[in-house]
Amino acid sequence: MSTLSFLLDGFQTALQPHNLFFAFLGVLIGTAVGVLPGIGPMSGVALLIPVTASMTSGLSPEQAAASSIILLAGVYYGAMYGGSTTSILLNTPGESSSVVTTLDGYQMARQGRAGAALAIAAIGSFVAGIVSLIGLVLLAQPLSNVALKFGPAEYFSLMLLGLAAVSGLAGKSMTKAWIMTVFGLLLSTIGLDNVSGVARFTYDISYLYGGLEFLTVAVGLFALGEVFKSILHHETNDGDIAKIGRVLPTKADLKESAGPIARGSLLGFFIGVLPGAGATLASFFSYILEKKVSKHPEKFGQGTIAGVAAPESANNGASGGAMIPLLTLGIPGSGTTAILMGALIMYNVQPGPLLFDEHPAVAWGLIASMFIGNVMLLILNMPLVKVFAKIIQTPTKYLLPLIIAISVFGVYAVQVTTFDVFLLLAFGLLGYWLAEHDYPLAPLVLGLVLGPMIENNMRRALTASNGDYLVFVEKPISLVLLVIAFLWIAVPFVMKLRGKSVVINEDM
Repeated sequence: MSTLSFLLDGFQTALQPHNLFFAFLGVLIGTAVGVLPGIGPMSGVALLIPVTASMTSGLSPEQAAASSIILLAGVYYGAMYGGSTTSILLNTPGESSSVVTTLDGYQMARQGRAGAALAIAAIGSFVAGIVSLIGLVLLAQPLSNVALKFGPAEYFSLMLLGLAAVSGLAGKSMTKAWIMTVFGLLLSTIGLDNVSGVARFTYDISYLYGGLEFLTVAVGLFALGEVFKSILHHETNDGDIAKIGRVLPTKADLKESAGPIARGSLLGFFIGVLPGAGATLASFFSYILEKKVSKHPEKFGQGTIAGVAAPESANNGASGGAMIPLLTLGIPGSGTTAILMGALIMYNVQPGPLLFDEHPAVAWGLIASMFIGNVMLLILNMPLVKVFAKIIQTPTKYLLPLIIAISVFGVYAVQVTTFDVFLLLAFGLLGYWLAEHDYPLAPLVLGLVLGPMIENNMRRALTASNGDYLVFVEKPISLVLLVIAFLWIAVPFVMKLRGKSVVINEDM
């Protein structure tokens, strides 16, 4: 079957009434998540995993996996859309990837052009979403075919590269990022050993024999961590919102933003494909690029529409690009895609080269739903800009209890044990403490997800080679991946030693 026929089958899955509803619900919640400062796509996706589990309980396992991932992916790229709203209206980024948008977006809002800025952000996001999805369709199958030739040694090296890429560019300190990576790997070893059956780090607590529940850790670190931060810092929504005038951009605005949208979309997509690069890096690079190619670089920071169009296109292009290593190689390139991967594994769907053969309805249904979701987002964002702006004013006293309730009930529903609820609270407090001391949470999540796979592939490779560790460097593909992983860590480290600044990715 050709890629086109697979894609048509994907549209048959995505256009089923319940999947259309899940796609719409996902992008709607995602936009709200993006609009609300501090929640972020990681927290939003983690929070909704237990909700999707209960909503899809009547479906077959394959249908449940497809519907859940359609909704969760909708939250992911929907949050990238919504993040621009607070950046432009409040000078407060909804996501870290929208930080660059504040530079010109808020200045445009102060000049009475908030509507045009929000509209161009929506159009740029839509174009970038479509560009990244075309790239996803074209690259998904060929990459899967290449990855099918991988053995345990190649997979071990590939996962090590994924870990090195995200950890090497996460947070403000490389040391802290690596501490969190190792901590995540240590947490992944809790439970019964798959080979020997020996209990590891369980301390005779029967609830820990199955290991830490991924959902409990993710929701605790991100959702409850933000709740504790809001409570302890007495955060309230009292920003002065800029007034929204004309929403539709002028012809001059469209002409001026066409180039930045095209360049930002392509740059964002290719940066998103790189594990660990992420949307924040893409938005920074696209802004720098536009300033370099502009005939009037002095206008940047003063309210030029190119300063909104480029980073908004780039961060949405990156979110689509990040799906490629997740679906084709089974390597999450960011914290959010790591959570999406954890959700798929919960439904016994293993992302990677066999995904397109074993679960085509899930893989192609997701890709098709992202086309539909992007159209939904454009329709939602253009006329409802003023409505979403009102979400910013949601009082914290209503928002926080809602997040706590969803977190507790969602986690309890998975295994129906109060132990998980106490574990949730513990990780919530830990998440708050780590964030307060600038320890990035994404490497921890990635370590927890990839840890068992790294261990299993390492054992399989060593079993096949009779314990010879040279197997990892004797195979050419494995050696190349290990060298790239080493360089990914070494180059930023050397640059820091020489006193050069390194662009750090804080959105994962």
